Amino acid sequence: MTPAEERLRALHAETYADLLRFVKRRIPDDDADDIVAATFEVAWRRFADLPEDARPWLFGIARHLLANQDRKRLRRSVVDVRMVADVSAAEADRAPGVDARIDLVRAWWTLSAADREVLALVAFDGLDDGQAATVLGCRRATFRMRLTRARQRLRAALDAAPRQKTWSNA
Repeated sequence: MTPAEERLRALHAETYADLLRFVKRRIPDDDADDIVAATFEVAWRRFADLPEDARPWLFGIARHLLANQDRKRLRRSVVDVRMVADVSAAEADRAPGVDARIDLVRAWWTLSAADREVLALVAFDGLDDGQAATVLGCRRATFRMRLTRARQRLRAALDAAPRQKTWSNA
């Protein structure tokens, strides 16, 4: 096995699960494996371009493949981060904390797709500012500004959300 093959195999083992989660939040599960496989195919073809920290680079490739896969759908919603499959089902469940989750879901969907994507890269994908900036193809300072503004808009949406009546105050 060549050193290039060894590096790509190690990279695959290190990043596959994270990359699959990243993709599954954006498209139906049935298509996610194909996008991840295509991502590693591109990584192999562009092996000479592989940076030291390849994880955000792979996320960027996957993001571009997603955009190319279905531009019409992505124009309507750049990122479809699915926090909850059905809010109405969650409303029927009165387990502790469900009211706060419903408020969060409602606030989340008031945000623009760009704000949701910025927040998801940090909160769900665990990327740091530099890695997330690489995924989005912008400078670190630009990403930080976008993240700060997205957090502010999420906080404002949460503050404006009508408070759910909980069982304890019913």
